Amino acid sequence: MKNYLILVMLLLISYAGIAQKDKKPNVLIILSDDQGWGDVGFNGGTDIPTRNLDNLAKEGVVFSQGYATHPYCSPSRAGLLSGRYQQEFGHENNPENEVQDDSSNIGLPLNELLISELLQKNEYQTCAIGKWHLGNAEKFWPINRGFDDWYGFSGGGFNYWGYLGNKSKMLGVLRNGVPVPVSEQTYLTNDFSNEAVKYIDKYAKNKKPFFMYLAYNAPHEPIQATKEYTDKVKYIEDGKRAAYAAMVVGMDAGIGKVIQKLKDVGEYENTLIFFYSDNGPHLSGASAGPYRGHKGMLFEGGIREPFLVSWPNKIKGGRTYDDPIIALDIYPTILSATGIKIPKNKQLDGVDLLPYIEKKNKNMVERTLYWRYSGGQGYAVRSGKYKLVRSEYKEKILLFDIEKDPYEHHDISNEFSDKVAELDEKYKTWTLETVQPLWPDAHIEHVHLEEKNRESFIQRALKN
Repeated sequence: MKNYLILVMLLLISYAGIAQKDKKPNVLIILSDDQGWGDVGFNGGTDIPTRNLDNLAKEGVVFSQGYATHPYCSPSRAGLLSGRYQQEFGHENNPENEVQDDSSNIGLPLNELLISELLQKNEYQTCAIGKWHLGNAEKFWPINRGFDDWYGFSGGGFNYWGYLGNKSKMLGVLRNGVPVPVSEQTYLTNDFSNEAVKYIDKYAKNKKPFFMYLAYNAPHEPIQATKEYTDKVKYIEDGKRAAYAAMVVGMDAGIGKVIQKLKDVGEYENTLIFFYSDNGPHLSGASAGPYRGHKGMLFEGGIREPFLVSWPNKIKGGRTYDDPIIALDIYPTILSATGIKIPKNKQLDGVDLLPYIEKKNKNMVERTLYWRYSGGQGYAVRSGKYKLVRSEYKEKILLFDIEKDPYEHHDISNEFSDKVAELDEKYKTWTLETVQPLWPDAHIEHVHLEEKNRESFIQRALKN
């Protein structure tokens, strides 16, 4: 009888494991904001402790050449959730953070089918937490774009204690469109993490899989942190760097809570998780090291991000994938993982990554990647080992061999004028499929100010 019971238990455990593997995966996208490539341990960073992200990297695949779709916030998110180059539908610039009514066109166009909308139509429970930045008008809100639940704010930069000053409460933290009193908020990074944990608890009680878009605004400015997190980086002597690091530490702690909750409810093994930053680092203590540039730039530091994927049920962990990939690839990879077909009228610009990270295909077919801001005042083309950059900062075109010179120290445009012409022609052909921005670029004036400020330091140093 004892042996019979043991056999039954083993069969039940085996069946549960098979059922878990056959169930459609949950999907979790964790997005950080303005975080530098060098600001995580899994990329070799040593001063900021990111234990939870590092553990996730050990159990997943790190992309050493993982790119965002744009060098700043809102367009990058539009590319991620639509699976298309944002220039194809006019969401190329950051919108101003103002109250908008439904007559406004300042937001991710409604005719774009978002990954959230497609998953929702296929019986997924869906949730958006954190920074939205894809339109302040109600018609653009997450709850009208495929998300059942929403806790966060609709705009861009935001005070971490929830204070709005003279701004409308509708620009503050909302739960499904209803303002959350500041008295119910603590430190925003903690609040977003805690809400994610609660929603996972709720969704795990249902047989349906879930999709969670957890978009932290950390470590975007303003630089604000709790003493709990500043105490963890006491050894960083540069105060600017230490304050920024504390924000990263707080986000990493929250990610740890989310991962632990997935494990507690038995969903971790069957959850496809992507983590990356929306664009490169700002200039308030963050680091793109060892890469050139920062947020807003199309040098590697502005678009190459800390980037990983994890799915224990399907993907062998502890590996690094070295071919270039881009956030546009997340959408088709999710569809492949969930078995959901791409609608016939939906164009996707990325590729399914699963055959490559599951080692079914060794090398990705070479493809050309594109970036553009402000209607073409800045653009970049990556084709094979070569990268062309038209920099509005430098007001010139540069060419780099990324294999030999990944840090972009040496412009070789004069020596390889034929390659410049070839890549520029590719760019011109690509632009035929794009449209002009739907609203002006508020960022472009800062480009010239930043470059002028940089030059002032150089000139000061040259004085006797």
